[in-house]
Amino acid sequence: MKTVLLAAAFSTAILAQTPRRDPYLIPPPGVTVAEADQRQLKAGLDRLAKRLAPLQNNPHVADVQIFHKAVRYALDGGEFFTQEDVFRAKELLRLGNERAAEIEKGTASWTTATGLQVRGYISKIDGSVQPYGLVVPATYGPEKPHRWRVDAWFHGRSETLSEVGFLWDRLHNPGQFTPRDTIVLHLYGRYCNASTFAGEVDFFEALADVKKNFSVDENRILVRGFSMGGASAWHIGAHYGTEFAAVAPGAGFAETKDFFGYTKRNVKLTWFEEKLLHLTNATDYAVNFFNVPVVAYNGDKDGQKQAADIMATNMEAEGMTLSRVIGKDIGHAYTPESIVQLNEKMDSLAQRGRQLFPREIRFTTWTLKFNRMRWVVVDGLEKHWDRARVAATVENDHTLKVTTSGVTALHFEMGAGSPLLNPAAKVTVSLDTQAVTVPGAQSDGSWTAHFTKTNGKWTVGTPDAASLAKRHHLQGPIDDAFMDTFLNVRPTGTPMNEMTGKWTASEMDHAAKLWRTQMRGDAPVKDDTAITDADIANSNLVLWGDPKSNKVLARIAAKLPIQWTSDAITLGTRKFPSATHAPVMIYPNPLNPKKYVVINSGITFREYAEPNNSLQIAYLPDYAVVDLTTPPDLRWPGKIAVAGFFGERWELTAGDGQ
Repeated sequence: MKTVLLAAAFSTAILAQTPRRDPYLIPPPGVTVAEADQRQLKAGLDRLAKRLAPLQNNPHVADVQIFHKAVRYALDGGEFFTQEDVFRAKELLRLGNERAAEIEKGTASWTTATGLQVRGYISKIDGSVQPYGLVVPATYGPEKPHRWRVDAWFHGRSETLSEVGFLWDRLHNPGQFTPRDTIVLHLYGRYCNASTFAGEVDFFEALADVKKNFSVDENRILVRGFSMGGASAWHIGAHYGTEFAAVAPGAGFAETKDFFGYTKRNVKLTWFEEKLLHLTNATDYAVNFFNVPVVAYNGDKDGQKQAADIMATNMEAEGMTLSRVIGKDIGHAYTPESIVQLNEKMDSLAQRGRQLFPREIRFTTWTLKFNRMRWVVVDGLEKHWDRARVAATVENDHTLKVTTSGVTALHFEMGAGSPLLNPAAKVTVSLDTQAVTVPGAQSDGSWTAHFTKTNGKWTVGTPDAASLAKRHHLQGPIDDAFMDTFLNVRPTGTPMNEMTGKWTASEMDHAAKLWRTQMRGDAPVKDDTAITDADIANSNLVLWGDPKSNKVLARIAAKLPIQWTSDAITLGTRKFPSATHAPVMIYPNPLNPKKYVVINSGITFREYAEPNNSLQIAYLPDYAVVDLTTPPDLRWPGKIAVAGFFGERWELTAGDGQ
């Protein structure tokens, strides 16, 4: 993330929404590496790869693979940014060999060591190995019957933060915040995307790996970060706050339009871009901090104080006050005094711990992607991308009062031993003034109750699981498919139309390159003729080509809401000539409705978004038809002829895009 001034300096051509001929791409080109160093690095990679080959089933192999991948990516991608990086790469290969030697002997000393550590895990998304750093307190010992506090730290923007640079820094720099008796988790976050999409999944996968390897206190996990990392903390805290004891964003940004300057310059976004901002804007979820303590920081002379200012305004609109620490007479940095203040506040919140079962819940969302706050879980919405709210209060040990808007299904979960609901014969839930009586708590004190609303009336029960409907993790938009296991399916047949064939081949290549540079993985790919039942069962399938060229797409084409023949693409009453148009879309896979199919799209932000993290958001909704007579540019895959969101039953609806 650049500062506001740098964003504004870059934005002149972008804000006009015209293609640029001089794209500002990240990572930037690296320095020239001497041939002798290249030979040495390649030889070192080969040696480590041979040692890794027989170790693939070892539980600690990812802790070695991180070194190999770091150097391989830097060498293949021209990502040595200083000559010092070449030296660091050689040292990382040495460390990788030392760890491999330990594994070969049946040991792994780093797993019980204290101090600065680097670890790795294999991502469910693309099978890539991803690194993270740890600061393990000197007081840690696996033999101690103790559950440890964890502070997750999101780093700031660094366009040259390759895996080589990240691993080196994590082995030599503990960071500014190292609370006593606390494991500090330093996220790589898939490089430089402010923890959106694969970047946010990286956080949860790295945290899960820490939980696997350490005894973690689930109720004392805190989220912190500065600059781009502050934006990450705002994002994670607002959307996933139910998981954490407290959030401490420093500077950063909390939304897109005001931070980047769209509002000031009166830039008009498309109607679907406006809707999609509700996916990533923390400001739209401000009320969620009612149940998630947040302490914001900024220097009083920092342009990025805008993030805390706008969050304070949005929280005030919800009747809440943002807790803030402000550094005196300083710009984009912490003061020593502010570090002390923040540590005191966060230590106090950590000691208090996450409140699993607060007596009152206030929750808002715009999508079932983010559907939980503590013991309240939303299962159905009246309409995605319109605000939905739930306010729930435990009035006594057998009565809940709940008001909702925009919600069609929800349930409540209180775990065993909840202090709020004692075992009782019946529990009365007042839902929007309608009283519904349900069985009381179980003998262990746990209690769960599901409700659905039909024709304005609440009844006990769950939504029909067999019906096609938008639900948590199956709600779109297109980018959601790339937050879980996905597989690119390459066409082997002849395309229906020459222009479409060339465009889909080019876009598939573009998507793979973008995934490699921005999400730090090799996008998995298989030919359409090689797709197995296991692939269909386990992966979101990204189908490239058309119903003639892609055999998997041919199997499901008739079951999709958008029809595509050699003559026309049909959306309801609208038709577009196939010779010059192509659809992109996301939809539950007719072969396995628990997973997605995506047609002809990768992640939807393109090079346009790379200079500023507030732009690395979703650009396309559930579907679009692309006019191929306008070539792809830095922002779009072509001219968007029509775009829209499917309805709550994944149907084409009148209005949006129609």
